[in-house]
Amino acid sequence: MTAMQGLCRDCLAQQVFELAPSRSRRCKACGSPRILAHPELGSLMIAHVDCDAFYATVEKRDNPSLRDKPLIIGGGKRGVVATCCYIARTFGVRSAMPMFKALAACPQAVVMSPDMAKYARVARDVRRLMLELTPLVEPLSIDEAFLDLSGTEALHGGSPAWVLSRFASRIESELAITVSIGLSYCKFLAKIASDLDKPRGFTLVGRAEAVSFLRDRPLGIVSGIGKVMQERLARAGLVRFGDLQTHTETDLLRLYGPEGQRLYRLAQGIDGRRVTPERETKSISSETTFETDISAAADLIPVLHRLCEKVAVRLRRSALATRGLSLKLKSADFKTRTRARSGFPPTQLSNRLFSAARDLLQKEVDGTRFRLIGIAVHDLVPADEADLGDLVDTGLAREKATEAAIDALRDRFGPSAVVKGVSLPPRARK
Repeated sequence: MTAMQGLCRDCLAQQVFELAPSRSRRCKACGSPRILAHPELGSLMIAHVDCDAFYATVEKRDNPSLRDKPLIIGGGKRGVVATCCYIARTFGVRSAMPMFKALAACPQAVVMSPDMAKYARVARDVRRLMLELTPLVEPLSIDEAFLDLSGTEALHGGSPAWVLSRFASRIESELAITVSIGLSYCKFLAKIASDLDKPRGFTLVGRAEAVSFLRDRPLGIVSGIGKVMQERLARAGLVRFGDLQTHTETDLLRLYGPEGQRLYRLAQGIDGRRVTPERETKSISSETTFETDISAAADLIPVLHRLCEKVAVRLRRSALATRGLSLKLKSADFKTRTRARSGFPPTQLSNRLFSAARDLLQKEVDGTRFRLIGIAVHDLVPADEADLGDLVDTGLAREKATEAAIDALRDRFGPSAVVKGVSLPPRARK
């Protein structure tokens, strides 16, 4: 019987396994069934690491009384689910689901608002451990990233699969959260693989099996293939990767242009994208959905100010400044208005963002009842271009010092340590 290299994800022992069914494999050293064995184990270098139910897992870590309860992280009854724990998922709750549907599916769930500052701190710890493995870390979001471990075997004394298994164990022991990992020879397959065995999963996909691995999977898993494109492909009988695999690259290029060519190559397991550590930030945004619809400027303005403060903090933490912003409003009948302003001097200051955003908002206050308001900044530039001022702008230095002091107090004592009067609802100011 043919043998292949493998390792134990628990004790990290590297050993040889026979090509028996994977469910019968156990570690020869510790007896664990969590075995990684694959013919291409030593040659797979591209990983996708995804934290399991990240926000919910962090909250359960910090509050053990939540451990066995369904937990939803999200807005109020009018908002959506940011994430939920795996217990809640057994009731049909999913990310991006409207809260009223989530609570109908799981009325006994505990609901918590997101604590983004806390999640960002944990994410930085995860990123720090990733960077100990390789400098080639490409973040995709707060809780996931690609890693390229090519050429690191001598440094770490083991294959990427072994290094990542040790990394996952460190995440659990040092941060008390869990990750799932996909390991392959390209980014596309690594990302698909990381989602196959959650939580605490580790899936490998090699070159030899790529086409068969993809054959029965739906095209909807491809990033950038939205509902409209899926429907167009389905009308042509293209629903799964296997349907694409029966066509030539020329046929798909002729029918769908560059997107058809991209789909052909992905269906063949071809993805030449590199892991790039620096991903350009295009925009930074924050939005909120109201518990009840709001029409009055006096009620909308405090919410807008708080959103501008959040975006300003994220600009400063990202060492960026903005020269443009947009306002988003969604009415009670779900119609969206977007208004923008650009070309102002680069800034990181919340008051200056708020001044521009408030001007946009006041033009939209016409009696319409709104269910959502959001702010986004774009046309981003490096922080050293921010808030340079001139001889006329005499209050700039004081404004910058004030926001720096507020940041320091909030970092130390929490986000509610300092609350500006303009952020309070009208009744709270009396």
